[in-house]
Amino acid sequence: MSQIFDRRRHPVRADLAAIDYEGRADAARFVEGEVFQVTAARLALRPEPRLDRSIDTEALCGEWVTVYEQTPEGWAWGQLDTDGYVGWLSSDGLGPVKAATHRVRALRTYRYPGPDLKFPPLGLLSMGSRVTVTGETVTRGLTYAILSDGSAVVAKHLVPAEHCTEDWVAVAEEFLGTPYLWGGRSSLGLDCSALIQLAAQTGGIDIPRDSDMQEAEAGEEISHDDPSSLHRGDLLFWKGHVGVITGPNTLLHANGHTMTVAYERLDQAIARIAATEWGEVTKARRLSRDKAD
Repeated sequence: MSQIFDRRRHPVRADLAAIDYEGRADAARFVEGEVFQVTAARLALRPEPRLDRSIDTEALCGEWVTVYEQTPEGWAWGQLDTDGYVGWLSSDGLGPVKAATHRVRALRTYRYPGPDLKFPPLGLLSMGSRVTVTGETVTRGLTYAILSDGSAVVAKHLVPAEHCTEDWVAVAEEFLGTPYLWGGRSSLGLDCSALIQLAAQTGGIDIPRDSDMQEAEAGEEISHDDPSSLHRGDLLFWKGHVGVITGPNTLLHANGHTMTVAYERLDQAIARIAATEWGEVTKARRLSRDKAD
């Protein structure tokens, strides 16, 4: 078998692969996976089971992951249900599967041990995190959603799991000023393609995780010969980078130049990036719910 599998998208290794790849891939053994849920606020996925390796992406609380191997050292190798990303993550951040009823829609929200903002918080949940709400209660006029583990979050920070926003670009703009983090996928820090993926998901548009995948598959290709003709919501790609058009001559992107999510004049961004290793614009694409992924 000569097919080459992208390690980021296919649970295939020389020594182990998912059972679905039997007959398609060369591996010493094929196994059934076991589905777990991410219980940590966010969980790093790495290309190897080593803490000194850069992260590829992050799994968010409530997302499901199919695990094909767990090691005595506390590592799990598996594939995210959300976008199909494959990698190594900490077994300590995984637990039993529960069906999500809601998603975090605020940039981030505190999770409390009970329904009271005066309680010391247990941590922060980022936009896109999934939770199971079992009830609601009001404390001093503020409504809290009670989660399946007994903890609580402010109810107005959540939306139903299948909720879609009309203007996903406005959601991307809410991340303005968020620190740039290579491999990050939360409102505490994220990279260029995660910004686009997380925002688009709020509009019901599922797209791949990394910029090269998005450039090849997200939405439909459009001309980028005249940047002034691009519309709000159009994606512009460079080698290893993506940003979104928010208005005339305006690009929003998580970038290593400002190390934040920032606006930049499109003409200036094109000239600046052309002078770097990333070079000229390579493609433009337009998203729609009909053209998701």
